Amino acid sequence: MKIFYAVQATGNGHISRAREIYPYLQELGTVDFMLSGSNATLQPEFPIKYRSNGLSLFYSNCGGLNYRQTFHKAKFLSVVKYSKSLPLETYDLIINDFDFVTAYACWKRNLRSVQFGHQASFQSEHTPRPSNRSVLGEMILKHYGKASDYVGLHFRPYDDYIFPPVIKQSIRNAQPADHGHITVYLPAHRQHCIEHILKEISPVEVHWFLPGVTSVYKEDNITFYPISQDYFNESLIHCHGIMTAGGFETPSEALYLNKKLLSIPIMDQYEQQCNAAALELLGIRIMKDLNEQTKSDFFHWVTSPKIKINMPANDIGSTLNYLMNKSAKDQRKSRLLPSV
Repeated sequence: MKIFYAVQATGNGHISRAREIYPYLQELGTVDFMLSGSNATLQPEFPIKYRSNGLSLFYSNCGGLNYRQTFHKAKFLSVVKYSKSLPLETYDLIINDFDFVTAYACWKRNLRSVQFGHQASFQSEHTPRPSNRSVLGEMILKHYGKASDYVGLHFRPYDDYIFPPVIKQSIRNAQPADHGHITVYLPAHRQHCIEHILKEISPVEVHWFLPGVTSVYKEDNITFYPISQDYFNESLIHCHGIMTAGGFETPSEALYLNKKLLSIPIMDQYEQQCNAAALELLGIRIMKDLNEQTKSDFFHWVTSPKIKINMPANDIGSTLNYLMNKSAKDQRKSRLLPSV
């Protein structure tokens, strides 16, 4: 079986998930990856056959999505042109983790595909949304990576096609402990926006994973880290709590490890606002921003007790069996995977 797997690179979570899925897909046949977008900082660690700049996201300095720069940098004509060059007809199965290029190509050629990932869960009206729904945000979630079939991932099974999050093996095998530090990963916040606030919680130590940092160094109670999977995993496994944005993978891993979690969703990023709504239903602390007016809420969170939430890990073999039975062109070619 030939499998085409499009991975969105507007965030590290898509790449991290593909890393975990790849060995399972190799048992089914050959896998050709396409990486689309340019926001991710993680190295794929799987072979990339196709590469597109796609449509990337750009952020303001202090926690917001920069729509003007995002649309200014978008090269729609080149995206359309590149989509025409993809030999998708030669593949038995097309998996799309929220990539517009692949979705557009399949739509133009009337090819079947399956959207697999977190964004697929928003095809269901049962998946939590914020009270102030965004018409544009809903349109993007439902049509940006449009497919013929959907297999979603979320914190809870809000619908019958939605499964638990894919948790990295290194996290599943970890022995979590509390070494007292706070892990911080807020990719849309620049250093000058919140550094002075993080220093105010001294003597509590902070591990801050910051884009642009190239080596580990320390200032006062803050240790600055480059965006590194190994460094981050180690910090997360041993942290007292983590403050992060409103993504999906990092909160999922934190809850799986039973870590205290504070989420500050990126402003004007609708998917993150939806994730925050889901986390809030689970009892997780949500903040709109971290600044002089809100820092007391952050200080209170640092000293507050954690809430225990059961977060199961995805049974990847079982989920892929569901995907194959639902979406493969010729199911006689598919060999079912064992559950793990």
